[in-house]
Amino acid sequence: MRIGVYPGSFDPATYGHLDIIRRASRLFDKLIVAAMVNGEKRSAFTMEEKVDFLKRMTRDIPNVEVDCFDGLLADYVRDKGACAIVKGLRAVSDFEYEFQMALANKKLNPELDTVFLMTEQKYLFLSSTIVRDIARHGGDIAEFVPDEIRMDIMNKLDQTK
Repeated sequence: MRIGVYPGSFDPATYGHLDIIRRASRLFDKLIVAAMVNGEKRSAFTMEEKVDFLKRMTRDIPNVEVDCFDGLLADYVRDKGACAIVKGLRAVSDFEYEFQMALANKKLNPELDTVFLMTEQKYLFLSSTIVRDIARHGGDIAEFVPDEIRMDIMNKLDQTK
């Protein structure tokens, strides 16, 4: 069984993430979408909220499993029996950083490959940071996040109420 892992902070998950999840799920027998603790970022959402959002967003994709982890990605992937990490790319700047991470993960786990998927053009500008900023100011995020989670994001972040 070919298992892929799509890690991210998903703070919150967006249509851009869902695009990568749907496409990557067609490449693997099982895709684990893994919300990770990023010590360099202060999260707006709890790990439980992120996992819940991801489960609701992906419930119609049968070979997707949602999980969370804290620690080295290379170790997590090995523990899950996965053969590849999936990373979404929006711009050249994403590639530079992700390429460095792929090389580091390969050094830690030589059996591991990283698969890069280009984000669909309509999501090139989209980031969790943009969604958080719009939501905090009461803006409409309907075009950026799935309906299943939109109101939860607004209820937590909207500071104009």
